[in-house]
Amino acid sequence: MKTTAEIDPQLVKQLREKTNAGFMDCKRALVESGGNLEKAEAILRTKGIASAGKKASRATKEGVVASYIHLQGKVGVLVEVNCETDFVARNENFREFVKDITLHIAAAHPLYVSRADVPGNLIEAEREIYKAQVKGKPENVADKIVEGKLEKFYSTVCLLEQGFIKNPDATVRDLLNGKISELGENIVIRRFVRYLVGEALPSEA
Repeated sequence: MKTTAEIDPQLVKQLREKTNAGFMDCKRALVESGGNLEKAEAILRTKGIASAGKKASRATKEGVVASYIHLQGKVGVLVEVNCETDFVARNENFREFVKDITLHIAAAHPLYVSRADVPGNLIEAEREIYKAQVKGKPENVADKIVEGKLEKFYSTVCLLEQGFIKNPDATVRDLLNGKISELGENIVIRRFVRYLVGEALPSEA
């Protein structure tokens, strides 16, 4: 089986264009299929990810803002999750999903919704640290290690790429895509904020 590092980025791009699925979903499907584009597309469709991707362009102007308070008031979370219709926004299944997201944010402490939200200067700073750590290694080896470390970084700080607390084998994105397929509407985790009593504010850090 091919590793993630061995997958041709052009194949990932082609699969994304065909299915509208996320970058990491396409990469994982290509790894699972041994780099076979048609098999990878079938894997995405079986998991419902491709159909979820096709709904991603649909407007989401309904939804809910939910809150969760944990540890006797020591941790608080606010999250906005959008969907297409008020009918789904009032659906118990949708509400349960939103509740799971608030619980996950409280426990896993993500900093951003997705990698697209991570500031470019932070990514470059992390990249420079990783480059320094592999200094002296052959360039092609060093590049793969750096990219691997960046993927690990994203899986730590980005909500959608974290392993879901109730099922670490699946990411929050997997959970989201499953819910999109199940409810038949585009669903977007738009934003969140997590408070911890006593934590330093950005101006104090």
